[in-house]
Amino acid sequence: METISVTLSVQIGCPAGESYRFVADPATMPQWAIHNVKGIRPLPNNEWEIETPRGAGKLVPHYEQEFRILDHEFIDPKEGSWSVSARIVPAGATDSVYMITLVKPPRMPLEAFRQGVPLVEEELQAMRRILERR
Repeated sequence: METISVTLSVQIGCPAGESYRFVADPATMPQWAIHNVKGIRPLPNNEWEIETPRGAGKLVPHYEQEFRILDHEFIDPKEGSWSVSARIVPAGATDSVYMITLVKPPRMPLEAFRQGVPLVEEELQAMRRILERR
């Protein structure tokens, strides 16, 4: 079976440390993950319950502040578990770049994965707008 993945990125007019602090707070997700996270609440053990358009799911962060790593598991009630790699990297003193790699879960139909990519791109633009207004 072939692995299907896509890496997306967005340049943000905001320093890397500030961008990281915002994105590393899962409570901010409903502000910018506008297609995938409708609500979020903390659970024990650094896990978060998320309300998605497809029902209740879970976010399990594996963040490392020192290297601005934002890896996480996104457990979707219908499409399975996503192991997501994400980073914030500096782009000079005043800008940063957010990068995310999505690997299609085995249970997800290819067409659903392809249709979801533009939605994630819209979410990255929403994140950028929020951070640049701060």
